[in-house]
Amino acid sequence: MLTSEVKNIILFDGVCNLCNSTVNFIMRHDKRRKFYFSSLQSDIGKHYQSLLSEQVDSILYIREGKIHSKSNAALYIAKDLGFPWSLLFLFKFIPTFLRDRCYDLIAKYRYKWFGKHDLCRVPTEAERSRFI
Repeated sequence: MLTSEVKNIILFDGVCNLCNSTVNFIMRHDKRRKFYFSSLQSDIGKHYQSLLSEQVDSILYIREGKIHSKSNAALYIAKDLGFPWSLLFLFKFIPTFLRDRCYDLIAKYRYKWFGKHDLCRVPTEAERSRFI
């Protein structure tokens, strides 16, 4: 599958336990199978990271061709998951710099608080169609 054919790609830190748990959560609640996934460590992840002015090492969300990062990525993912998760999009009205400060704090300590793997997540056979 070409990435140009996919409208909603979540790029995540493939070694982060928090990030992997978040991917599992999204896959469980994505009834419309709207999201596709890849690690930031993959070639696709590196490509999208190279398009940004700042380094993001936790999550990117490519939504209909636009790259969202940090708290904006999380909020747009929640919105696209549908009700009740879309209610979290109300936090969009909090200034980005404040939301991103909270996001950056969690991202900074995510390995310490949640742990990490030595290798990137390998999708199961059932999950493979959702990973690019």
